[in-house]
Amino acid sequence: MAYPRRKTVTTYVGGVPIGSEHPIVVQSMTNTDTADAQATAQQVAELYRAGSEVVRITVNTKDAARAVPEIQARLLDEGLEVPLVGDFHFNGHLLLREFPKTAEVLAKYRINPGNVGAGRYHDQNFLTIIEVAKTFDKPVRIGVNWGSLDQQLLTKLMDENAASPEPKEAREVMIEAMLQSALLSAELAEAHGLGHDKIILSAKVSAPRDLWEVYRRLAARCDYPLHLGLTEAGMGVKGIAASAVGLSVLLAEGIGDTVRVSLTPEPGAPRTKEVEVAQEILSALDLRRFAPTVTACPGCGRTTSTLFQEMARDIQAYLKAQMPVWREQYPGVEGLKVAVMGCVVNGPGESKHADIGISLPGTGEDPRAPVYRDGQFVGVLQGKTIVEDFNRMLDEYVKARYGQREVSA
Repeated sequence: MAYPRRKTVTTYVGGVPIGSEHPIVVQSMTNTDTADAQATAQQVAELYRAGSEVVRITVNTKDAARAVPEIQARLLDEGLEVPLVGDFHFNGHLLLREFPKTAEVLAKYRINPGNVGAGRYHDQNFLTIIEVAKTFDKPVRIGVNWGSLDQQLLTKLMDENAASPEPKEAREVMIEAMLQSALLSAELAEAHGLGHDKIILSAKVSAPRDLWEVYRRLAARCDYPLHLGLTEAGMGVKGIAASAVGLSVLLAEGIGDTVRVSLTPEPGAPRTKEVEVAQEILSALDLRRFAPTVTACPGCGRTTSTLFQEMARDIQAYLKAQMPVWREQYPGVEGLKVAVMGCVVNGPGESKHADIGISLPGTGEDPRAPVYRDGQFVGVLQGKTIVEDFNRMLDEYVKARYGQREVSA
């Protein structure tokens, strides 16, 4: 069972509340050239429709900054009010001043304290962005990455550690440097007038165990909302596994108010995979529901026929296809639990535990599939139209259960 959520202030990003009493927010980031307003707007729309409630875009050049208002306009033309976050490194203090319309359009600015300039330029450049944020009443995410730490701060802490009678391991000093970079930057922002409720912090690393350590310490030292994620999770199964391991432990401890799964996509693959993975992690922890939960067995020697695999695939695809319509017509349908099982060992039991479930008998038997609704046996489907018949039963169940909520509301 998850621990109670860590209590934080609430920060609003384009109308989306981020903080302890609010649902954990799913974020993502485009990988298009932001200067290409059409391509970027298209990808933002895809991510938003997939469930990314906030979308971050790179703002690294004048052409990119100039394109941001057009990106927003294209999205609004499609009826999409997407909170856009500007990702700034090195030259954000220049771009935000030169392009005030962009500063106004963006819902939040992401600042990396390690990349705002060195020496006397560090605080000066950082505070320039803070002044713009104050002018346009925007929140900021102070996002520290261990791959781009403030070298001046890190060197100072390393020198102090070397002179200590009991020096700590380099990893400990690195973690402390990350924490100080985030917290001192937030302190500086507040000292210059940015509201306490206008700050979100992150401290990203690439290894799950390091992520746990950094965020546990950060959570204990502040009440800002925390943006949670690995800085680079990786590709494919490795990236999904690393993200699940890194995020789930902290989320189960009540740490994390908004999440991003940073997957490296396969060439040509949709960017939306990272949104899907983030949603599945939150769903598996029972922190949020985005679509009906489907329980399907992995198969064994009793299910060597491909019929069960095809049935599970087709029913899941049907549920996914129906969700855009169901979500609008039947509030609460995200909580539906469906079982698609493959044999007589656990099939009937899992089907009874689900809201509606179906199971097939073992290999070599005729395809006769018992169906259970709300724990009660309701009949057997058989023949070549089992999937189609079960999908019709799903429609009837959803309408009967969730349609009543709509009427009563």
